Formats: sequence, structure tokens, C-alpha cells
Amino acid sequence: MPFSTHYRPDPLFERLGPEFADPVRPAVFPMTKVRHRHDRAAASVGLGELTDDEWLAAFARFEPLPANQAQPLAMRYHGHQFRSYNPDLGDGRGFLYAQLREAGTSRLLDLGTKGSGQTPYSRFGDGRLTLKGAVREALAAAMLDALGVPTSRCFSVIETGEALTRGDEPSPTRSAVMTRLSHSHIRFGTFQRHAYFERADLISTLIGHVIETYYPELGETPAAETRPAALLTAVTARSAHLAARWMAAGFVHGVLNTDNMNITGESFDYGPYRFLPFNDPNFVAAYFDESGLYRFGRQPETVLWNLSQLAGTLTLLSPPEPLTEALNTFGEAYRGALAGAMVERLGLQPKGLDADADLASAAFRAIAEGGATLRWEPFFFDWFGGAASEARALKGPRAALYAGGAFIDFRRRLSDYAPDRPERLTHPFFAAPEPEELLYDEIETLWAAIAERDDWAPFEAKLERIEAARLAWDLAQPTKA
Repeated sequence: MPFSTHYRPDPLFERLGPEFADPVRPAVFPMTKVRHRHDRAAASVGLGELTDDEWLAAFARFEPLPANQAQPLAMRYHGHQFRSYNPDLGDGRGFLYAQLREAGTSRLLDLGTKGSGQTPYSRFGDGRLTLKGAVREALAAAMLDALGVPTSRCFSVIETGEALTRGDEPSPTRSAVMTRLSHSHIRFGTFQRHAYFERADLISTLIGHVIETYYPELGETPAAETRPAALLTAVTARSAHLAARWMAAGFVHGVLNTDNMNITGESFDYGPYRFLPFNDPNFVAAYFDESGLYRFGRQPETVLWNLSQLAGTLTLLSPPEPLTEALNTFGEAYRGALAGAMVERLGLQPKGLDADADLASAAFRAIAEGGATLRWEPFFFDWFGGAASEARALKGPRAALYAGGAFIDFRRRLSDYAPDRPERLTHPFFAAPEPEELLYDEIETLWAAIAERDDWAPFEAKLERIEAARLAWDLAQPTKA
């Protein structure tokens, strides 16, 4: 395979040993056809020069990459699902395929799969993924990336030629195997599994691996008993940042179980997600979330609850008091992260935590005043750059919505802010009357073109428009090693 100089394999997870994962074989598929390849992401890890045939060898047959993992590893973990503990989890239709260093940042990145076949944790599942599920994940990851949310990226989608039966969509339906590029697949549930078996030694090993690999700044923590709390504090900060970014993006994950949260504060595994059509704290993404446990407005609370479950696993190695202190940092970390995320989404230069938090609150009140007639994404589109966009906003299609009392207060606060990099407003994206959105009905329309006519042009055009939006917003992306 023609690898560039950016290809830097570094398969660290397999060094943890057999207590953390099981070697598995990928499924053999009757058909393999490349439907999507994320060439920008591929170039960042030295795989951008692969031909389609070489791409299929790697991401349909999962032939080992040079100097990387010798075989796929199905990772072991448990988790709380809708706050009920489940000890029968683990990678049931995916595995860790390879690990590589990112060009420019040297971050360790995982190539992990979904729909790659059965594993010891498949239970009664077939280990497969619907093509629609892969399409939906590719769209979610692209949109979140554009909106500055720490997220995995959909690296590859291969259609696999099997007819799948699913209870939540018309069947038989088409199949796929997807590969995602993510900072880490070590979940809160990875710790929970070892706590369940009372393996303090394995939790200690895992803490050491996580600190060395993902939080090297904690490596000088002097005493072993302080390392769990130090790690929890760091994970809490990143998780608060992630929750804030979801809220600023108007994103509802849908299934915030502890096995769907990882230790690097990165969003991944998009099933029944939704982007808000308008401001609604009670908006639910998953049809099976009948109680609204994971509704939009409860996401910060849910993240903190999940962090508390992670803290519980660390009590095997640490007294509870420093772990409680670590959890207590969430509130202030989230407040600061949300204020920063909202100011950034509005394209403004920050003024300080208190002022930024007041502006964020005013923005939420204003969006709420707009009700169901003011869509979430157009609000940020109209007011990007603050006062520099006021004339554009007040001449646009939503001008009448911006005359209410909450908007008067919001606009008054905006006048105190300078635009950040105002040259971004000259991008053609902001000359259009409407922004790029990703609402449910559009996703269904994109899928219908594929399902009914095998027409991938609308899907590809949508990804191109999302990429244009990403370049126009030019929001902050995580660069931590």
C-alpha cells in the first residue's frame, strides 16, 4: 500500500493484554463497494493515497496495516444503559482495527469499526450495520465537526451486499461496514467492567495507560493514590467541554449510556441522534426514550451522572473525598465551557467568564422567545459576528422574529462585543439566505434517494455543503496530544 510520510502506526492498546480485549476475525462480506471515504481525515493519518482497491483491503477485509495491530480486537466493557447496569456489553459488532498518530498534533487516533461481524459480545445480534445507519453517522459526524464539537469522524463506509432485518426500519434493508476515526474508544464502561469483577489491579493498569497515552500532563502526579482523582478531574473537564459543545450545537445524542462516553471527551457512536429544529429543552432524540431521560436539556446532568459512575469505579483505588472534589469541578467547568462555546458560535471575541455567561443566557432566552418559528441553526447564522451582522439579520427572512423583548436585550449585549476574525463574514456561505442544517426530514430525504434510486449525489452534495460550512465557521477544534 502507498503510505505517505504521515503514516505513523502506534498500536498501544494491545499492550494492555488479554483482560481488555479479545482477538476476533472480521466478517467476510458477499459484496464490497466503497460508498464514502473521508479523504481529509485519511490524509491526516497517512492513508489518503490508497486506491479504492487498497481501501477495500483495509476497510472491508481489514487486512492488517503495516506495523500496526496484527488482528482486530473486540474491546471489553460494561455500562449503564438508561441507568440500568448491564454486564453483558462489549464490542458486539465492532472492533479496534488500528492506531495511528495524527499529522501535526501527534494525537493517538483509533480506527474502530461498526458492522464488522459477530464477536464474543454479540449476544443475539448479527454483528451487522444497516447502510442507513452508516449514512446517518457520516452526516452526524460531519455536521458536528463543522460545528466545533469534539467528535469521531466517519472514515469509511463500505456497502456489503447483505439483506438485514431490523424492527425499526423497513426490512430487508441494505448493509454496510463503517470505520470511524476517533481519539479513543476507551469508555467509562471499560473501567466499570473491571470494577464489576473487583479487579483493582486492572483499573490501576488502565489508569496508567490512559494517563500516559492521553493525559501525559498528569504523568508527574507524585503518589499512586492521587492519580485516580487527578485523572477524574481531567476527564470531568473534557466531558464538561463536550456537553457544552453539544448544547451550543443544538445536538441531542439520544443514547447517553456510560458505554457511549469515552475518556477523552469525544462524541461518538451516533444512533438515534437529532439536531434541534428549534429551542426545546424537552426534545428527545430516541423514540424508545419514553421518559425523556436523555432529552436535550438533561444532557449536562446526564454527563455528570455518568462521571459519577466512573468515579465509583475509582473508589477501589482512592478514598472517596478527592473523587467527590473532582466531580464538583463539573459545574464551573461546564459554565465556562458553555459560555465559551456560545461566544464562539456567535463569532465574537470573548470578554470574560461572567460577561460571556450573561451573553449565553441572553442568547438562550432570545431563541426561546422565537419559539417553533425560529430554527436553531438560522439564529447563529443570522447573528454570526454580532453587531457586524445586525443589518444582515434585520433584513433577512427572520427579521420580524428579532423585535421581541428578549432580542432587544440580546442585541444590547451584542453591541459590547467585537467580532472575532470578521473576515469570515466575507465567505460566500454568509451571502446565502439560509445556513446549512441537518434536520430529520432532510436525512430521510437523502436516504430515500439512496434506497429508492441508488442515487448518492444528494448525500455527497450534502457533505460538500457541510464542509463549506465548516470552512466558513472555522470553529475551534481539539488539538491536545
